Amino acid sequence: MLLDPYKRKINYLRISVTDRCNLRCTYCMPEVGVPLIPHEEILTYEELLRIVNVFSEEGISKIRLTGGEPLIRKGIVGFISSLSKIKGVKDLSLTTNGILLKDLAYDLQVAGLKRVNISLDSLIRERFFKITRRDHFDLVWDGIEEALRVGLSPVKINMVAIRGLNDDEIESFAELTLRFPLTIRFIEYMPIGNGKEWRQNDILTIFDIKNCLERKGRLVPIPPDPWDGPAKRFQLEGAIGEIGFIGAVSNHFCENCNRLRLTPDGKIRTCLFSDYEIDIKEILRNGGTDQELKSRLLAALQLKPERHPINHPQFKKCQRNMSAIGG
Repeated sequence: MLLDPYKRKINYLRISVTDRCNLRCTYCMPEVGVPLIPHEEILTYEELLRIVNVFSEEGISKIRLTGGEPLIRKGIVGFISSLSKIKGVKDLSLTTNGILLKDLAYDLQVAGLKRVNISLDSLIRERFFKITRRDHFDLVWDGIEEALRVGLSPVKINMVAIRGLNDDEIESFAELTLRFPLTIRFIEYMPIGNGKEWRQNDILTIFDIKNCLERKGRLVPIPPDPWDGPAKRFQLEGAIGEIGFIGAVSNHFCENCNRLRLTPDGKIRTCLFSDYEIDIKEILRNGGTDQELKSRLLAALQLKPERHPINHPQFKKCQRNMSAIGG
């Protein structure tokens, strides 16, 4: 069992397999994109598999693949197949923008992927284009339907609610759970990325969102599941899907944080909003042993902060772009 200094059990590793992305969301990056990590600095699949093998022996049992956009990396299906065969990995999931999901969903499910999260901030095609700067809404929706069809479960949609941008769609997203076995997760707007300037006033808190939905119908609490993340889960009466609220800003869940992040270039981040990173790539590429990898993991755990500093007066945005950290 891996424990940090605050006695939190750490069993979850989010792996960013690439910093490349095929969207240009306004809150994440500018239209021209951001500087990319050179290909030779990106961890190979073989290096990633070694890390997961070693870390799973120490107690990491939950893996999520992120990006950038993970599905644009060549060989991702074969990598997932190899990951799924690691004995200690009990839960294997992926976060995607959904653009390539229709073509890959079946292969991903056969390879051993359990579930998928799809980032989608608008159900209106023109607004989707405004947010992402790409006209790919139909591809994303087709990917969602295909993920349901092939049996990935649960299929979650992550909606970042931003005041004045998409706050009029909260009920529309919730209504999807009346028609589809989807999990809609409303996520507070966080200070990430190198896109437009983040402002506190742009946040729709989970309390705002919940109050809006309670006008739609009664929200029935759902008991927590052992694999639950930070979302508070509910269901509209009569719904076949469910709703989750993630209040990373207004109602942080740091006391229950069970995760570490691995950047594409081999750095462990113990908190999304901390720029302190622990390098493990140099161990991999300089003949280091598995024991050295384990020791670096344990050293990283001791540096995990008690909580993120978003609401602290001296808070500063991450120096890395979100696409180079992993969602």
